[in-house]
Amino acid sequence: MTIGWIEAAILGFIQGLTEFLPISSSAHLRIAGEFMSSADPGAAFTAIIQIGTELAVLVYFWSDIMRIATAWLRQNLRLGAYDQTDARMGWMIIVGSIPIVLLGLLFKDAIEHSLRNLYITAIMLIVFGIVLGFADRIGQKKYPIKKLIWRDAVLFGFAQAMALIPGVSRSGGTITAGLLLGYTREAAARYSFLLAIPAVFGSGFYQLFKSIGQENPVGWGPTALATVISFFVGYAVIVFFLKLVSTKSYLPFVYYRVVLGAVLLVLLSTGVISAGG
Repeated sequence: MTIGWIEAAILGFIQGLTEFLPISSSAHLRIAGEFMSSADPGAAFTAIIQIGTELAVLVYFWSDIMRIATAWLRQNLRLGAYDQTDARMGWMIIVGSIPIVLLGLLFKDAIEHSLRNLYITAIMLIVFGIVLGFADRIGQKKYPIKKLIWRDAVLFGFAQAMALIPGVSRSGGTITAGLLLGYTREAAARYSFLLAIPAVFGSGFYQLFKSIGQENPVGWGPTALATVISFFVGYAVIVFFLKLVSTKSYLPFVYYRVVLGAVLLVLLSTGVISAGG
Protein backbone atom coordinates (compact mmCIF):
# COMPACT_ATOMS: atom_id res chain seq x y z
CA MET A 1 0.00 0.00 0.00
CA THR A 2 1.21 3.53 -0.80
CA ILE A 3 0.65 6.86 0.92
CA GLY A 4 -1.13 9.54 -1.13
CA TRP A 5 -1.18 13.34 -1.21
CA ILE A 6 -3.54 13.96 1.71
CA GLU A 7 -1.79 11.45 3.94
CA ALA A 8 1.62 12.89 3.00
CA ALA A 9 0.36 16.38 3.86
CA ILE A 10 -0.76 15.11 7.27
CA LEU A 11 2.61 13.46 7.82
CA GLY A 12 4.38 16.69 6.83
CA PHE A 13 2.29 18.59 9.37
CA ILE A 14 3.11 15.99 12.05
CA GLN A 15 6.82 16.22 11.20
CA GLY A 16 6.85 20.01 11.50
CA LEU A 17 4.82 19.93 14.71
CA THR A 18 6.92 17.30 16.51
CA GLU A 19 10.49 17.69 15.21
CA PHE A 20 11.55 20.34 17.71
CA LEU A 21 9.44 19.21 20.63
CA PRO A 22 10.99 16.50 22.86
CA ILE A 23 8.39 13.91 21.84
CA SER A 24 10.05 12.18 18.82
CA SER A 25 8.91 13.12 15.32
CA SER A 26 10.04 9.74 13.94
CA ALA A 27 7.84 7.95 16.47
CA HIS A 28 4.82 10.04 15.50
CA LEU A 29 5.40 9.46 11.79
CA ARG A 30 5.83 5.74 12.41
CA ILE A 31 2.61 5.55 14.47
CA ALA A 32 0.61 7.71 12.06
CA GLY A 33 1.70 5.51 9.18
CA GLU A 34 -0.05 2.54 10.79
CA PHE A 35 -3.38 4.35 10.45
CA MET A 36 -2.75 5.40 6.85
CA SER A 37 -3.26 2.63 4.33
CA SER A 38 -1.44 0.32 6.76
CA ALA A 39 1.83 1.64 5.36
CA ASP A 40 4.97 2.55 7.29
CA PRO A 41 6.22 5.69 5.49
CA GLY A 42 9.72 4.35 6.00
CA ALA A 43 13.03 5.65 7.27
CA ALA A 44 13.85 7.26 3.89
CA PHE A 45 10.65 9.34 3.80
CA THR A 46 11.19 10.36 7.42
CA ALA A 47 14.77 11.47 6.75
CA ILE A 48 13.87 13.36 3.56
CA ILE A 49 11.02 15.43 5.00
CA GLN A 50 13.24 16.36 7.94
CA ILE A 51 15.08 18.51 5.38
CA GLY A 52 12.04 20.80 5.50
CA THR A 53 12.17 21.28 9.25
CA GLU A 54 15.93 21.74 9.16
CA LEU A 55 15.53 24.48 6.54
CA ALA A 56 13.33 26.18 9.14
CA VAL A 57 16.29 26.01 11.54
CA LEU A 58 18.52 27.62 8.90
CA VAL A 59 16.07 30.47 8.41
CA TYR A 60 15.43 31.07 12.12
CA PHE A 61 19.09 30.84 13.18
CA TRP A 62 20.53 32.33 9.97
CA SER A 63 22.41 35.16 11.68
CA ASP A 64 23.86 32.79 14.30
CA ILE A 65 24.83 30.21 11.68
CA MET A 66 26.51 32.79 9.41
CA ARG A 67 28.38 34.32 12.35
CA ILE A 68 29.63 30.90 13.50
CA ALA A 69 30.50 29.75 9.96
CA THR A 70 32.32 33.00 9.15
CA ALA A 71 34.39 32.86 12.33
CA TRP A 72 35.22 29.18 11.76
CA LEU A 73 36.31 29.81 8.17
CA ARG A 74 38.36 32.88 9.08
CA GLN A 75 40.13 30.86 11.78
CA ASN A 76 40.94 27.86 9.60
CA LEU A 77 41.74 29.76 6.40
CA ARG A 78 43.77 32.34 8.33
CA LEU A 79 41.79 35.26 6.94
CA GLY A 80 42.44 37.65 9.81
CA ALA A 81 40.59 38.50 12.98
CA TYR A 82 37.70 36.31 14.07
CA ASP A 83 35.48 35.78 17.10
CA GLN A 84 37.04 32.95 19.09
CA THR A 85 33.77 31.98 20.80
CA ASP A 86 31.97 31.59 17.46
CA ALA A 87 34.88 29.69 15.85
CA ARG A 88 34.94 27.38 18.86
CA MET A 89 31.20 26.78 18.52
CA GLY A 90 31.77 25.76 14.90
CA TRP A 91 34.20 23.10 16.08
CA MET A 92 31.77 22.05 18.82
CA ILE A 93 29.06 21.41 16.24
CA ILE A 94 31.47 19.38 14.09
CA VAL A 95 32.71 17.30 17.04
CA GLY A 96 29.17 16.81 18.35
CA SER A 97 28.05 15.52 14.94
CA ILE A 98 30.60 12.69 14.80
CA PRO A 99 28.75 10.17 17.02
CA ILE A 100 25.53 10.17 14.98
CA VAL A 101 27.47 9.77 11.72
CA LEU A 102 29.49 6.82 13.02
CA LEU A 103 26.56 5.09 14.74
CA GLY A 104 24.23 5.82 11.82
CA LEU A 105 26.59 4.05 9.42
CA LEU A 106 27.37 1.22 11.83
CA PHE A 107 23.74 0.39 12.60
CA LYS A 108 22.24 1.43 9.25
CA ASP A 109 20.27 -1.78 8.61
CA ALA A 110 18.84 -1.93 12.12
CA ILE A 111 17.80 1.75 11.93
CA GLU A 112 15.94 1.18 8.69
CA HIS A 113 14.29 -2.08 9.77
CA SER A 114 14.33 -3.76 13.20
CA LEU A 115 14.51 -0.58 15.30
CA ARG A 116 11.28 0.62 13.67
CA ASN A 117 9.37 -2.01 15.67
CA LEU A 118 6.58 -0.18 17.48
CA TYR A 119 7.16 -2.05 20.74
CA ILE A 120 10.62 -0.48 20.82
CA THR A 121 9.11 2.90 19.96
CA ALA A 122 6.59 2.67 22.81
CA ILE A 123 9.24 1.70 25.35
CA MET A 124 11.56 4.50 24.22
CA LEU A 125 8.76 7.06 24.49
CA ILE A 126 8.09 6.07 28.09
CA VAL A 127 11.66 5.52 29.30
CA PHE A 128 13.17 8.64 27.77
CA GLY A 129 10.13 10.67 28.80
CA ILE A 130 10.81 9.74 32.41
CA VAL A 131 14.52 10.50 31.98
CA LEU A 132 13.64 13.94 30.54
CA GLY A 133 11.44 14.66 33.55
CA PHE A 134 14.22 13.58 35.92
CA ALA A 135 16.77 15.77 34.13
CA ASP A 136 14.46 18.78 34.14
CA ARG A 137 13.90 18.35 37.86
CA ILE A 138 17.51 17.93 39.04
CA GLY A 139 19.37 19.93 36.36
CA GLN A 140 21.12 23.03 37.70
CA LYS A 141 20.16 25.09 34.62
CA LYS A 142 22.95 27.61 35.12
CA TYR A 143 25.30 27.38 32.10
CA PRO A 144 24.62 29.41 28.92
CA ILE A 145 25.54 27.99 25.52
CA LYS A 146 28.82 29.95 25.42
CA LYS A 147 30.04 27.85 28.38
CA LEU A 148 29.88 24.62 26.34
CA ILE A 149 33.03 22.51 26.73
CA TRP A 150 34.49 19.76 24.53
CA ARG A 151 33.45 16.89 26.77
CA ASP A 152 29.87 18.12 26.83
CA ALA A 153 29.80 18.60 23.05
CA VAL A 154 30.67 14.91 22.64
CA LEU A 155 28.05 13.86 25.22
CA PHE A 156 25.45 15.98 23.42
CA GLY A 157 26.48 14.17 20.24
CA PHE A 158 25.93 10.72 21.69
CA ALA A 159 22.58 11.86 23.10
CA GLN A 160 21.58 13.02 19.62
CA ALA A 161 22.66 9.67 18.17
CA MET A 162 20.16 7.91 20.43
CA ALA A 163 17.43 9.52 18.32
CA LEU A 164 18.29 7.05 15.55
CA ILE A 165 15.84 4.88 17.50
CA PRO A 166 12.23 6.09 16.93
CA GLY A 167 10.74 7.18 20.23
CA VAL A 168 13.88 8.71 21.76
CA SER A 169 13.62 12.17 20.11
CA ARG A 170 16.56 14.13 18.74
CA SER A 171 15.68 17.30 20.62
CA GLY A 172 14.55 15.32 23.67
CA GLY A 173 17.80 13.38 23.87
CA THR A 174 20.09 16.38 23.48
CA ILE A 175 18.00 18.60 25.77
CA THR A 176 17.99 15.87 28.42
CA ALA A 177 21.77 15.62 28.19
CA GLY A 178 22.08 19.40 28.42
CA LEU A 179 19.92 19.59 31.52
CA LEU A 180 21.86 16.77 33.22
CA LEU A 181 25.09 18.62 32.41
CA GLY A 182 23.80 21.81 34.04
CA TYR A 183 22.89 23.94 31.00
CA THR A 184 19.84 26.18 30.91
CA ARG A 185 16.75 24.95 29.08
CA GLU A 186 17.22 27.55 26.34
CA ALA A 187 20.95 26.79 25.93
CA ALA A 188 20.26 23.06 25.64
CA ALA A 189 17.50 23.68 23.09
CA ARG A 190 19.56 26.10 20.99
CA TYR A 191 22.59 23.82 20.82
CA SER A 192 20.24 20.92 20.04
CA PHE A 193 18.89 22.80 17.02
CA LEU A 194 22.35 23.82 15.77
CA LEU A 195 23.79 20.34 16.31
CA ALA A 196 21.00 18.77 14.27
CA ILE A 197 21.84 20.73 11.10
CA PRO A 198 24.74 18.57 9.79
CA ALA A 199 23.13 15.29 10.88
CA VAL A 200 19.67 15.96 9.46
CA PHE A 201 20.86 17.41 6.15
CA GLY A 202 23.41 14.62 5.77
CA SER A 203 20.86 11.89 6.47
CA GLY A 204 18.14 13.57 4.42
CA PHE A 205 20.18 14.08 1.28
CA TYR A 206 21.76 10.63 1.60
CA GLN A 207 18.30 9.04 1.67
CA LEU A 208 17.13 11.36 -1.11
CA PHE A 209 19.85 10.29 -3.55
CA LYS A 210 19.66 6.68 -2.41
CA SER A 211 15.91 6.60 -3.11
CA ILE A 212 16.19 7.79 -6.71
CA GLY A 213 15.01 5.00 -8.98
CA GLN A 214 13.75 2.85 -6.11
CA GLU A 215 10.19 1.94 -5.21
CA ASN A 216 8.99 3.74 -2.08
CA PRO A 217 5.68 3.78 -0.16
CA VAL A 218 5.52 7.55 -0.77
CA GLY A 219 5.93 9.09 -4.23
CA TRP A 220 8.15 12.08 -5.00
CA GLY A 221 5.25 14.54 -5.33
CA PRO A 222 3.70 13.73 -1.93
CA THR A 223 7.18 13.66 -0.37
CA ALA A 224 7.90 17.17 -1.68
CA LEU A 225 4.54 18.40 -0.37
CA ALA A 226 5.23 16.91 3.07
CA THR A 227 8.67 18.56 3.10
CA VAL A 228 7.27 22.01 2.30
CA ILE A 229 4.55 21.71 4.94
CA SER A 230 7.08 20.54 7.53
CA PHE A 231 9.13 23.69 6.85
CA PHE A 232 6.35 26.17 7.58
CA VAL A 233 4.94 24.29 10.56
CA GLY A 234 8.44 23.65 11.92
CA TYR A 235 9.36 27.33 11.77
CA ALA A 236 6.27 28.27 13.79
CA VAL A 237 7.10 25.60 16.37
CA ILE A 238 10.69 26.88 16.80
CA VAL A 239 9.38 30.36 17.63
CA PHE A 240 6.86 28.92 20.09
CA PHE A 241 9.20 26.38 21.68
CA LEU A 242 12.12 28.71 22.43
CA LYS A 243 9.76 31.15 24.13
CA LEU A 244 8.15 28.31 26.08
CA VAL A 245 11.31 26.68 27.42
CA SER A 246 12.69 29.94 28.77
CA THR A 247 9.93 30.05 31.39
CA LYS A 248 8.17 26.65 31.57
CA SER A 249 9.19 23.13 32.55
CA TYR A 250 9.17 20.05 30.31
CA LEU A 251 6.67 18.24 32.52
CA PRO A 252 3.75 18.41 30.01
CA PHE A 253 5.95 16.71 27.40
CA VAL A 254 6.92 14.04 29.94
CA TYR A 255 3.26 13.25 30.66
CA TYR A 256 2.45 13.21 26.96
CA ARG A 257 5.28 10.79 26.14
CA VAL A 258 4.35 8.37 28.91
CA VAL A 259 0.65 8.39 28.00
CA LEU A 260 1.36 7.99 24.27
CA GLY A 261 3.75 5.11 24.94
CA ALA A 262 1.22 3.38 27.20
CA VAL A 263 -1.60 3.80 24.67
CA LEU A 264 0.67 2.45 21.94
CA LEU A 265 1.44 -0.63 24.02
CA VAL A 266 -2.29 -1.24 24.53
CA LEU A 267 -2.97 -0.89 20.78
CA LEU A 268 -0.16 -3.32 20.01
CA SER A 269 -1.14 -5.90 22.62
CA THR A 270 -4.79 -5.88 21.49
CA GLY A 271 -3.84 -6.25 17.82
CA VAL A 272 -5.32 -2.91 16.71
CA ILE A 273 -2.02 -2.12 15.00
CA SER A 274 0.99 -4.28 14.14
CA ALA A 275 4.50 -3.77 15.50
CA GLY A 276 6.31 -4.07 12.18
CA GLY A 277 10.06 -3.65 12.14
